[in-house]
Amino acid sequence: MSLDFSNYELLWPTALFVSEGERILRSTGSWQDRAKWLLTEALAGTTGAADFEDLPNHTAPAADPWATTATGWGIKRAVMDQHEWFTDLINRASELGHAVAPRPYWPQRHGKGPAHDGSTTRGTRRDFARLIGEFADSGYLVEVFGEECVDDDSELPDASEVIDRRLGIPDLWPLAPETWDEDTYYGLIEVFHDLVSRPRMRRHHPYGGCGWHHSEFHNGPARVLYRWKVNQMLHEGGIEYELAAEGEDLGRLVAVTDDARSQLVHRALTDSPPDINAGVRHAIALFRGRDTSPESKRSAIFNLARILEERRDLIKERLHTKDEGALFQIANSFDLRHRNARQQGEYDEVFLDWIFWWYLATVELTDRLIAARALSAGP
Repeated sequence: MSLDFSNYELLWPTALFVSEGERILRSTGSWQDRAKWLLTEALAGTTGAADFEDLPNHTAPAADPWATTATGWGIKRAVMDQHEWFTDLINRASELGHAVAPRPYWPQRHGKGPAHDGSTTRGTRRDFARLIGEFADSGYLVEVFGEECVDDDSELPDASEVIDRRLGIPDLWPLAPETWDEDTYYGLIEVFHDLVSRPRMRRHHPYGGCGWHHSEFHNGPARVLYRWKVNQMLHEGGIEYELAAEGEDLGRLVAVTDDARSQLVHRALTDSPPDINAGVRHAIALFRGRDTSPESKRSAIFNLARILEERRDLIKERLHTKDEGALFQIANSFDLRHRNARQQGEYDEVFLDWIFWWYLATVELTDRLIAARALSAGP
């Protein structure tokens, strides 16, 4: 039976939805509760969860695996059950579209929308506060902030103190975006990246109107989802920072680069051999941080130049002598490494960007040359 999933829209990255769905399919026990919670969270609206609940649960002990809606014996069931439906949905998740913001309404189309205050960060602070409210409502802060229950009178952690211990700024909870300066705002973005944790289970506690209780926390999928949502928000607000998804500066705001350089960073972080990986990660973190300076960029270049120096024989072997000499003359003749009076220091900071990307690409090139040499050498 081929199902029509065209009415379902994802609120999550596709890969995260698939990985959490596959984990549920591997689980035992009350997998249906986990599945319903995932569908409630990851799909727009309630259609997906409602369709799932309408299906029979043939994994229940009393179910007859040969039951059928047709007449006669020996005909396998014609109705798909919950497990088959959910498996098909996860396997075909790449076909699902992502929910998008609605087209502008009449006031926005005619210039009568909310007034803009002229600040790119101020325009997103309320959006960020709403986003954190959504994470809190879904139980993503329960592991660190606790959760009230009518049957438990234990004292909950002070959320402001939890944030203060990390950020060094008191009285930030409940969130009040109108009071934040830029550094506080960006600091909160990074802090909540480290605080969120996804509850993979929830149960309803009806007594006294208590509500939902959350459990089985895991910060990995929560941080993936958090970065995805926050980076979308920053991009839509015209802010040229994003939360790093890998590297020494994981979960910290870094400068946005084009796709080609982002792919270069990814390859450098994931493919560098163990003997240089720490140096590469540190150089990238120094260069792309939100608070980067010309001095930190010089330090980043120095780290990469040191790696290339260690591989100088390989570079001599594979490049022409003049090319190899030019590569190191840049670092030695300009105000980058040895810092003496003969070096040239009066140049635009753009030069530092150029030399960093050149050196990082060269490090990645030597990684590939070393890997090819090892492969050709054989076992």
